[in-house]
Amino acid sequence: MKKWKRDLQGYLFISPWLVGFILFAAGPMLGSFMMSFTRWSLLSPPQWIGLSNYQQALSNDPLVYKSLWNTAYYVFFSVPLGVLVSLFLALMLNQKLRGMSFFRTIYFLPSITNLVAVSIVWMWIFNPEFGLLNRILEWVGIQGPLWLHSETWSKPALILMSLWGIGGGMIINLAALQNIPEELYEAAELDGARGWHKIRNITLPLITPAIFFNLVMNIIGSFQVFTQAFVMTATAGQGQEGGPNNSTLFFVLYLYKKAFQQFKMGYASTLAWILFAIILIFTFFQFKLSRRWVYYESGERG
Repeated sequence: MKKWKRDLQGYLFISPWLVGFILFAAGPMLGSFMMSFTRWSLLSPPQWIGLSNYQQALSNDPLVYKSLWNTAYYVFFSVPLGVLVSLFLALMLNQKLRGMSFFRTIYFLPSITNLVAVSIVWMWIFNPEFGLLNRILEWVGIQGPLWLHSETWSKPALILMSLWGIGGGMIINLAALQNIPEELYEAAELDGARGWHKIRNITLPLITPAIFFNLVMNIIGSFQVFTQAFVMTATAGQGQEGGPNNSTLFFVLYLYKKAFQQFKMGYASTLAWILFAIILIFTFFQFKLSRRWVYYESGERG
């Protein structure tokens, strides 16, 4: 078969995705980019203002940096915690024991639960007066904090809640673990390797691609944290999402408020592209650093 025919067949197979990407991703992105140079309230025609939105966001809007700090705090703590806990769970659930499939299902199900419903449940768990978490702390003689009602504890509360969704990463790590040939462990045992040595020298290097994938996806997802803060902090912040005192005003939540509460669509588009640039930079550096520690099947690092 000629090369052009093979290429044509390939493009035909991926054409539904290409059409969907152009219509629902690339097109809106281009529209958003053009909109970021305008002043548009939805109620009047867009007005071209050049780089004014970018200048306002980067030099004259303190809430931009407040929301970036809140988001960076969340990313810095939630991503390593999520990656480590999902890896630990995968190692535990990779044991050949009866009923293990049931426990794998139990740990995975929370990650596909509706996040709005989950947020409402966690609002009850974090309630400082009658919440489950503070009741448990009282049983061991610890006075629980105010959680979502406290500037100090609001972000740690949402970071703790993020562990609810680690099932997806756990499944990916588990699939990578089950793809490791048993012969490698048998050969290591013949050489006298035990427990931790097998994990360090065989398991971890061979699942680094899965760990890297989870790391990148968790960073991207954490930079876009929104639903939890939107649902859980309106009441805790006395009717103002992102409370108390903007301690949970994450970047995407601030973008949402600019777009759909203040109807500053042009400015919100500017914020979206700033976030896109930040995520792109972080992802780029992750791929660069992966060459030092991610090993693929060939035995070579990425």
